[in-house]
Amino acid sequence: MKSFDALGLSGQLVETIRLMGFESPTPIQEQAIPILLTGNTDLVGLAQTGTGKTAAFGLPLLELIDDSNRSTQALILAPTRELSVQITSDLEKFSAGMKNLSIVTVYGGASISDQIRKIRQGVQIIVATPGRLIDLLSRKVVDLTAIRYVILDEADEMLNMGFKEDIDDILSTMPKQKNVWLFSATMPREVREISKNYMTNPQELTMGERNQGNENIDHQYIVVDDRDKYLALKRFVDYTPDIFGVIFCRTKIDTQKIAEHLIKDGYNADSLHGDLTQMQRDRVMRSFKNKTLQLLVATDVAARGIDVSGITHVIHMNMPDEMEYYTHRSGRTARAGKKGISLAIISKKEIGRIQQVERSLKRKFSKINVPSGDEVCQNKLLALVHKVKQVEVNEEEIDSFLPEVYHELKDLTKEDIIKRFASIEFNRFLEYYRDAKDLNKSEGRATRSYESGSDAGDDQFITGDRIFINVGKMDDLEKGTLLGLICDFGEVTGDVVGKIDLKGAYSFFEVDKKYTEQIMKGFEGVEVRGRKVRLELSGPNKEQYSDKKKERFYGSKKESFGGGSGGERRSGGGDRRSSGGDRRSSGGERKGRGRY
Repeated sequence: MKSFDALGLSGQLVETIRLMGFESPTPIQEQAIPILLTGNTDLVGLAQTGTGKTAAFGLPLLELIDDSNRSTQALILAPTRELSVQITSDLEKFSAGMKNLSIVTVYGGASISDQIRKIRQGVQIIVATPGRLIDLLSRKVVDLTAIRYVILDEADEMLNMGFKEDIDDILSTMPKQKNVWLFSATMPREVREISKNYMTNPQELTMGERNQGNENIDHQYIVVDDRDKYLALKRFVDYTPDIFGVIFCRTKIDTQKIAEHLIKDGYNADSLHGDLTQMQRDRVMRSFKNKTLQLLVATDVAARGIDVSGITHVIHMNMPDEMEYYTHRSGRTARAGKKGISLAIISKKEIGRIQQVERSLKRKFSKINVPSGDEVCQNKLLALVHKVKQVEVNEEEIDSFLPEVYHELKDLTKEDIIKRFASIEFNRFLEYYRDAKDLNKSEGRATRSYESGSDAGDDQFITGDRIFINVGKMDDLEKGTLLGLICDFGEVTGDVVGKIDLKGAYSFFEVDKKYTEQIMKGFEGVEVRGRKVRLELSGPNKEQYSDKKKERFYGSKKESFGGGSGGERRSGGGDRRSSGGDRRSSGGERKGRGRY
């Protein structure tokens, strides 16, 4: 393997990264850096998270930037605030010797006036999320006419998050004479289209097979009842005392619930999701990076950009519906050549998703058992003994206190002292796990009964459902508009709705499963621009719900968003009313919601 100084980097940069503790480049760095240092090529780099992509594009970028020129020469686009901040932090460390270099991070949720002030002072590199950059471009704050280098980091995730139009708008405002460097963990069709539309004869680097996961990750799964998922999570965490991990949930609602339950049960945990303020997100991430927080419960989007060393486990409370999400989730562990575990806590109906991911990753998952109560107690006891054995004794300062300790324990034998010290921690777990039931389930055929969320009890973790709806961007919908329609026709509040994934002719949205049936019924007879709205349950819960109702083609009653005839929608024998009055299709007026 080559050293960094053999890749063509300047002595100053090589010395900086050596002082940071990096001795040899990763495969993506070794291949990408010499190509990008030429400064005259487009590049597509396909590599998993945690393989050193930031240094792969960041080090050659710093070599190519003219720090004596205060114009904006490079733009780095990233999908999330956390990833943008992480990229900036890495670049600032790499460029410690470049005193005239200015890097500004711009993202939503932070003061735009502060960001504007920094940009107007002169900045060579801007690291941005697409939404905030569009805002700054509309205010004519950012000048991209002198841009020479554009880097799209985590391109697949930016497209998954619905930033395709923003990326098109941003790239279309730039000069043709520029280099585009695109880095991605996967290569879906949308990423390939960006390559075709905005890049010229790009060189392509692929680390490992496409869409193949990190070889250092041990993929595992356990099979339990839906209602036992939280109990299985607790048991696994108790069984693994040194765990330092990220727990992934599908929706913001589930994320908050899991975190609250863990905190209430005495675990060192916190949540990270889109409803938190930037100040709250920063606080949580500081605690996690400092390892004062042991368990981070997060949504897929919020966890993008988490580059924290030493994460031992990634735990999936449900399998994501899209392969790319699993790849990015599991990539939080086994970074920088270390080993890690990706554990999926699934029910029988999700076994098919495991098999799909196995085929895509070309990796076999290991089925493990949820530890029994006795196994948890034994592990906790051994962990306590190990901790006692490894503790550092401050001989000088403890000596003055020992005589009284010896006096207090003089009537106990060595065996008695060992038993009593071990029992301080052991008794609590022994009491909790006494007669603990076996949570493991066989991989036989999943039961096909429809389980409502209320069956699990108020204190249990309730999973969310993912719903397909046959309307999208081509119907002039935006995420906020679709959220309004879900709340309006489903008669729910916004806090029960999770991620909204807006596509062209269709969309997906996530909801607390307690409200799935209510929302499905609420859209009966609804039309958008003369097209009947159809909702279907997507993902692992689809099969069990289909027994309730095989197909949902609505059309017995009509309500049009865009005018036309139609009667009043009725529910329970009375008019359905919104906060703005009766909903009527005549004249196309939907009070309180606007027109379609």
